[in-house]
Amino acid sequence: MTHTEFDFNRLEPRDVYKLLIGTVVPRPIAWVTTISAEGVPNAAPYSFFNCLSSDPPILALGIENRNNRSFKDTAANIRSTEVFTVNIVGRSNIDAMNITATAFPENINEIEMAGLTMIEGASVSCPRIAEAPVSFECKRYIGVEIGTSREIVLGLVLRAFIRSDIVDPQNHHTDHTKLDAVGRMGGHGYAFSQDYFDLPGMSVDEFDSGQYPRFSEPNS
Repeated sequence: MTHTEFDFNRLEPRDVYKLLIGTVVPRPIAWVTTISAEGVPNAAPYSFFNCLSSDPPILALGIENRNNRSFKDTAANIRSTEVFTVNIVGRSNIDAMNITATAFPENINEIEMAGLTMIEGASVSCPRIAEAPVSFECKRYIGVEIGTSREIVLGLVLRAFIRSDIVDPQNHHTDHTKLDAVGRMGGHGYAFSQDYFDLPGMSVDEFDSGQYPRFSEPNS
């Protein structure tokens, strides 16, 4: 089996981008809602996103600047208000999410343009999206500028709203089939999270004995 080697120091940033988004997949999507200092709500999806810590609970966003290096509305709003909400994208939200990715002028409320319902934040000043299966209200924990092209924002989760049919409030387990989250692939591609399998971990003794869990293709 052969591999093609790429020296990132010799590639244009756009080519690095294409290699990363085409191979680091599927990526979860943060459907971020913020509010400007003037009170205009904003919504936009970001797939440079993940959960980095549970204690403290930290979510991370990678927000690319505009071509002229100015901040996008999401980054500018987070800087001015210090809060944001991460909404998770479910199957029924796909078209609305795509609308909010449109580069509307900064005085346009993407949430209204997408026909979505805003719910006032409980711990933050920005709204959450009622139609989203999960929402995390966050306070800006730290921001790290990555050159002139991007900022990484770490958010401390203050409160979560999880659709009641998805979560068991007693044991805090969630049902991924009812969540039905959407992931981001390369290019214009997306993926669903229903292609699921279990694979338990193993002890050293199980490994040494050769009697340890192994992956098998479904219906094989």
